[in-house]
Amino acid sequence: MRRRAFTALPLLLVAPMLPAAEASYGVHGMVLFGGRDGLYASHLPMFYPPHDVQVVLKVRFADAALDRAMRARLDGRTALWTLAPERFALHRLAPGATQPLTGFAADVVEGHFEQGGTALHRRARLEVEQVVLYRPLDAAPAVRTTSRYVPVGRYLVKLIDSRPDFDHIVLLKRAATAPVTIARTGMQADLRALALEAPLAGSVHYCAEDLL
Repeated sequence: MRRRAFTALPLLLVAPMLPAAEASYGVHGMVLFGGRDGLYASHLPMFYPPHDVQVVLKVRFADAALDRAMRARLDGRTALWTLAPERFALHRLAPGATQPLTGFAADVVEGHFEQGGTALHRRARLEVEQVVLYRPLDAAPAVRTTSRYVPVGRYLVKLIDSRPDFDHIVLLKRAATAPVTIARTGMQADLRALALEAPLAGSVHYCAEDLL
């Protein structure tokens, strides 16, 4: 009995330090987009932990052949690709993180990884080149009359700044040089308004149901 009690004590001491205890620890699905000029991964956010941060990363595949292949396959296209990563704490991507996340393994999925997509590459290793955007979300209800999009390579990514809101990534015919702000009137009207402000090629990803 003494031996059993002795071995249990260290487990009780280290349990609070396990990664699963982190509020931001989980499977953080992402939209994969980009092309020959760069690859990006945009976290699929929600207004509750562990997904309550808008994050956009510049990434590359550790496998050089896969990296070239995916850049060529995504370049200039609006087809949806997603990543289903291994579990990690999202706060490790925050500015000044004590243990910054430099890479992770993920399944590369043609389509949405939770909506019938096809995993074409299992546990591919991705390296984080840059944290382009890291914005904790405010869960308090808020109404905005405008939508603001920021340039990310040849794309625009909508900043999530109200509740309810929507996650939106659009492809451009050429890169924008500055953020774009438009009146918020509904998706189709927003697309028409965006097309007046930037050389719009089409939507890569749009989701409102996760941001109610």
